[in-house]
Amino acid sequence: MASDSTEATARPGSRGRIVMLVDNSVHGDSRVQKQAASAAAVGWDVILLGKYSGKGEDNWKLGDAEVRLIHMRAKLSVKPRDLRNAPLRLPLAYSSERVADFRVQLVKAWRADLRVRGDELKVADGRSKLGTQAAKTWLAVPKLASKVTSRWVSLRRRETKRLGRIRRTRSAPLDKLTTEFWLKTMGNRAWRRLDPGVWDFELSYGPVIDELKPDIIHANDFRMLGVGSRAALRARGAGRPVKLVWDAHEFLPGVRSWANKRKLPAMVAYEREHAKYADAVMTVSGGLADLLQKSHKLAERPAVVLNAPDAAATHRETDEQVPDIRELCGIDSDDVPLLVYSGLAAAQRGLGIMVEGLPEIPKAHVVFVCGDPEAPYVQGLLRRAEELGVQERVHAVPYVPHWQVVPFLSGANVGVIPIHHWPNHEIALITKFFEYSHARLPLVVSDVKTMAEVASETGQGEVFKAEDVADYVRAVKAVLADPQKYSAVYDTEGLLEEWTWEAQAKVLDEVYTRLLQGGGR
Repeated sequence: MASDSTEATARPGSRGRIVMLVDNSVHGDSRVQKQAASAAAVGWDVILLGKYSGKGEDNWKLGDAEVRLIHMRAKLSVKPRDLRNAPLRLPLAYSSERVADFRVQLVKAWRADLRVRGDELKVADGRSKLGTQAAKTWLAVPKLASKVTSRWVSLRRRETKRLGRIRRTRSAPLDKLTTEFWLKTMGNRAWRRLDPGVWDFELSYGPVIDELKPDIIHANDFRMLGVGSRAALRARGAGRPVKLVWDAHEFLPGVRSWANKRKLPAMVAYEREHAKYADAVMTVSGGLADLLQKSHKLAERPAVVLNAPDAAATHRETDEQVPDIRELCGIDSDDVPLLVYSGLAAAQRGLGIMVEGLPEIPKAHVVFVCGDPEAPYVQGLLRRAEELGVQERVHAVPYVPHWQVVPFLSGANVGVIPIHHWPNHEIALITKFFEYSHARLPLVVSDVKTMAEVASETGQGEVFKAEDVADYVRAVKAVLADPQKYSAVYDTEGLLEEWTWEAQAKVLDEVYTRLLQGGGR
């Protein structure tokens, strides 16, 4: 575990202090881990700040780099008005689903009590018939009242659930109107009204960055761009020079995964407001570099740093044995074909096609290597496999450390990338493309633009039409019929060497060096 030192300046003899920022817990983020370790290895004093998730240590070392996780309290992500009634939206809704559930339970208790009182009258001894009838008649009044109240409360509960959906998605006409209003009147500053929860990152990370007094702030992705920009401005205002590097992982206007319809315009505005403060920009692909330069009118094209595997770490001897992927799947024969998907498990990643196609691919097994094999989406895939009668041939296993990924995946026979046509999927060679390549796996990839073009040009795999089960089955069978034809491509001189983190780390170091030597802003 790393020390709790909070030195205000870089270590003596270092090339300068770099504070890297990421909006996750660092675990599972191979890109930022490799950034930190490789920069520290060539003499930079590196501190990587992430967000504590409540699991594991909050302070450790990555090589010579230090990782610190910040205990962030998300207070502004819930707006006070979301905890109150919404008379203009749904006047019959309660202020929250918790209040609705309380009311429903209270009415149930009332009606249960009335039923018992009615049963008590049926068995009561010592009461005259007239008295019993009078009591029953009197009891009919609260019974009717409770029935009416129950229906009223049920109606209000349904309205409350509708209100909850509206608040989560911000998709009602009133939301669309107010979103447009704030964008028109505030421009790039509109995120302050549309998604003030991003302030929680600023208020948590900001004081720590200020205390560390970095020479370079490396902000990963859009949330940290704002946090890093503001820290750089505070430092410059205090007369201390600091350089800001923005590392864009995706084209933000092309993101389609947020249910909240205010989130995307808010974060696009947030990114636009802060992009101008970056002294250097880097990103994950040439296509994204071009989009960023155009959309933000950048003076120079962002440097491209691919998220390629660390070849040295992959082949480094460690005390921890690399798990056997086939053994984890219960496969005891090398003759059994194993199709692997490694990465985020989500509907837009197209994993369902691997299950749907399995009945047409005899003997083959499928394994999903994902962050949480117990996640609802993954469990849904397993249930679908059971419906198709192939449950014995579908498996889900957890991630391994990033330095073990390549040898771990090499136990499979085919690497599958079945992602759908989303804007950000079209423009990059994603991490698993490089990981599969270094594991020397033949590929089966959907026809998203960049990956399909490269796989076709190199001959390392087959391309299928995204979401087309029959074409997917065709591609898999073609690869399994002659796997050597595809894996032989990896013997091409220089191909895999170009796709290594060692090559990308040189670009990263060049950016840092140029900034401290007076390049950039």
